[in-house]
Amino acid sequence: MSGLLDFLNDYFNPIHMVREKRKYGQMQKRAKALPAEYRYVYHKIQNYMWMHSGGSGMDMLPIFTDLLDLFESGAAEGKRVLQITGDDVAEFCDELLRNARTYTQKWHDDLNRDIMKKLGKRNGSQ
Repeated sequence: MSGLLDFLNDYFNPIHMVREKRKYGQMQKRAKALPAEYRYVYHKIQNYMWMHSGGSGMDMLPIFTDLLDLFESGAAEGKRVLQITGDDVAEFCDELLRNARTYTQKWHDDLNRDIMKKLGKRNGSQ
């Protein structure tokens, strides 16, 4: 049931939606302030990762925030962007996604937990 409540909160709560849009706008301003090569790679990564988002896509905001932090630090240290991501930027993105806990994964876990709780099963045993 909590998965459904999370879904409704994300999609039908205007206050939540406005707050998330504001966060996104602030992130875009931060990205715009990055050096050109960082900005380019950040937007390419962002486009790639949007394809893997679940639900509203807002599950990607924490990932993008962390990525901005990493890029801002790298730029401040004078590193090239590929020193941060490595040459296989797609693999870098895939690793970020593997480590992210998305809403779809949460819904997956909630569904299984709720069914197992109702049916009295724990850890797949009868």
